[in-house]
Amino acid sequence: MSSVRDKNIAKIETTYVHQQEIAEIASARKRKLLYRRLSMFLVFAAVMSYLMITSFISQSSTLDKKVAQKKQLEQQLTELKKQQVILKEDIVKLNDDEYLAKLARKEYFFSENGEIIFNIPEEIEGKNKQ
Repeated sequence: MSSVRDKNIAKIETTYVHQQEIAEIASARKRKLLYRRLSMFLVFAAVMSYLMITSFISQSSTLDKKVAQKKQLEQQLTELKKQQVILKEDIVKLNDDEYLAKLARKEYFFSENGEIIFNIPEEIEGKNKQ
């Protein structure tokens, strides 16, 4: 029914109508270009967002690994410092003649004059458990 009405209506052919039709076509063309620009901008923004997010995630995971490695190395450093203190104490002890004599008697079974050394074998761990 609307098609019948469209056929029955005649267009007015004036310059004003012609200008309005041209303006309408131009505005439709501008709207189409605007949609294209907006869609390209959205695609560009999405790609940039994806790149930034993946970069952030990879950097944060790398940072977490570095922090864990730092904690491990700090623990190792404290252990090495403790070991260094012990080794310095051993150096001081090894410069003492009495300590060296005691160590030689204990480890290498050296004895003083008139001293008898008894060697007691260590028990096997399996026998201690039974």
